[in-house]
Amino acid sequence: MTQQLGTGRAQQATGEGAGRPAPEPSVSMLDGIRPYQRSWLRADIIAGITLAALAIPEVMGYTRIAGMPVITGLYTILLPIAAFALFGSSRHLVVGADSAVAAIMFAGIASLGISGIQPESPQWVALAGLSALLAGGLLWLARVARLGFLADFLSRTVLVGFLTGVGIQVAAGQVGGMLGIPKQTSGLPFFSGDLIDLLKTLGHVGQASWQTALVSASVLAVLIVFERWIKAIPGGLVAVVGAIVASWALNLQSHGVSILGPVPRGLPSIGLPTGVTWQDITKLLPTAVSMFLVILAQSAATSRAYAVKYNERFKENTDLVGLGLANITAGLSGAFPVNGSPTKTEMVDEAKSRTQVAQLTTAVVVVVVLLFLTRPLEYLPNAVLSAVVFLIGVKLIAVKGMRAIYAVRRDEFWVALATAIVVITVGVEQGIILAIVLSLILHVKRHFTPHDAVVGWDEQGRFRLATATPGAVTEPGLVIYRFGVGIFYANAPRLSEEVMALVNVPDPPRWFVLCADAIDDIDYTGGQTLVELAGQLQERGIVFAVAEASDDIRRELDRFGLTGKIGPDRYFTSLHDARTAFHATTGPPG
Repeated sequence: MTQQLGTGRAQQATGEGAGRPAPEPSVSMLDGIRPYQRSWLRADIIAGITLAALAIPEVMGYTRIAGMPVITGLYTILLPIAAFALFGSSRHLVVGADSAVAAIMFAGIASLGISGIQPESPQWVALAGLSALLAGGLLWLARVARLGFLADFLSRTVLVGFLTGVGIQVAAGQVGGMLGIPKQTSGLPFFSGDLIDLLKTLGHVGQASWQTALVSASVLAVLIVFERWIKAIPGGLVAVVGAIVASWALNLQSHGVSILGPVPRGLPSIGLPTGVTWQDITKLLPTAVSMFLVILAQSAATSRAYAVKYNERFKENTDLVGLGLANITAGLSGAFPVNGSPTKTEMVDEAKSRTQVAQLTTAVVVVVVLLFLTRPLEYLPNAVLSAVVFLIGVKLIAVKGMRAIYAVRRDEFWVALATAIVVITVGVEQGIILAIVLSLILHVKRHFTPHDAVVGWDEQGRFRLATATPGAVTEPGLVIYRFGVGIFYANAPRLSEEVMALVNVPDPPRWFVLCADAIDDIDYTGGQTLVELAGQLQERGIVFAVAEASDDIRRELDRFGLTGKIGPDRYFTSLHDARTAFHATTGPPG
């Protein structure tokens, strides 16, 4: 029965071995590199250079989402990427600017309502750095408290919906920049208004610059063509370099195409954000919590996926140290919050990277760019970044993922859709809060309505399950009832109602056996409910017994007083033993 129906014991046994595992060190270095083979070095270096070529245009685009100066995008793959490479545990995860986190940060700073603050202003940059420091601090606190398991509290369903909403919001916000139309805002309170802003932007289409639109269309064409048919060459790099050359050669600025203008040269200065106050910290804390949860969930999911792919281990709590340090270095170097990036991780994986040496190589390439190649960036048309971000947003819209959810779990699809709608219409912070709440509701719902059944045997002696409806029996006089999850305050009333319905029949059973193979936990309410049920059944002359309970569950039932109520001889290792004991007291069937 345990092998055919039970999952509780198997889950408990996973990871158990001889002795207690050694405690994890608070800080560990080079877990993403060691052990290392010299034969990997060439592939790692090539992968790191390839990652830099692909990621530099991408992170420059993310600065548009975050409202930050374009140079700060490069800062996110300098110290932060190196910090995680040295202190994280994943051999593949790439840390850098991320669209979801950038969108959350932008919404959080914009919602502060500080008079006169504008994106890319010194005050905005300072608040962005502060938000990175707060997120990093929360990640470190999570490591101290060993809260890496919190990554599992955001289900894949709501993450698909959340990222879809972010993708629509991000893409909608770039249309004006791609057409050369001044930014339009709805000004509606309590609403993000991105779609309304898009409609207002399209209402001013007569102000569009055809030269800017042509640049945007050319960039989109290059990105799509190279991604689909010329994958060996970084399309983003080709688009950026080509646009810079065209802008310089054709003097596009004189034709009404806006360009970046002077870009600071050199490495970032290190220091705390200036001009921020304790009041700013308290105001930004909810935003930092939202970013913390997204960073935790997305980074852990990405690390886990590649660890499974290569049959490697990663430690969520060690990654918290690396992610925390990555965000702290981002805040100290004038950048904005960073996250484990699925797109960048896939980039470096496709380039045959084996370890974090590839990411360290990327950091070296970024140093070279910052020291010697910032001058050409001033000719880069702003429309190029808008087009890059627009395509990133479109890719985040998980149409296939939403269809897949709809095909197999309609209830989860509506949850994902609701999350996306809230992100689009209200905001990303509210969307992530809803995502967490809905994830927990889904979890509770599954445990509130478990797969419970009456267990029986067919003519060949194999187990069969029947719906737990009044009158259902295992055999005359015996009901073996299987409850499919742990018993807690929310599903304990359901358990009680079903048990009493099974025994309140014209011909009540003489024995009632609770099959506990799937019960992995019992809270106080659940324990008291079982004790009360045992008493009610005894008053009716019905024997209450328990079969296939794990040792942990047996100890819990002892503490709740159930053993004293029914006696230790009413616990059975298997259903066959329980059935045999029933026959011994009542006689064989037939």
